[in-house]
Amino acid sequence: MKQVKPGRVPSLMEFVGSIVAIIGGMVWTVAAANMGAPGIFPLFGVVFVLAGIGMAVYHYINAFGQKRFSEYDIVDPSEEGSPDLSRGGKNLSGNSNYCPYCGRPLEASFSFCPTCGKKLKP
Repeated sequence: MKQVKPGRVPSLMEFVGSIVAIIGGMVWTVAAANMGAPGIFPLFGVVFVLAGIGMAVYHYINAFGQKRFSEYDIVDPSEEGSPDLSRGGKNLSGNSNYCPYCGRPLEASFSFCPTCGKKLKP
């Protein structure tokens, strides 16, 4: 199974965005509690902070870790079937080729990927 990994710089930007979201959720929670808002409003801020922490961890691993999570798993026809087919997903193991860098479907005549621009091996 081939995998397409997210870039380190986009993951770093997402990590920074997650930190900003965590800070925003903390400000929301404190402000809602100080204003005497109904309990659902501070709870929303807590959920926002928890989601931000989860996303920060995920993007930190993809930005700095040796073993990054894959965005896409591309299954060759010689390998097992796609696990997403049981849930109605698309079959990526058809006759067409896929870019090994970004996962875009390619035609056999392509020398370069039209999405990421990288040279394809013959």
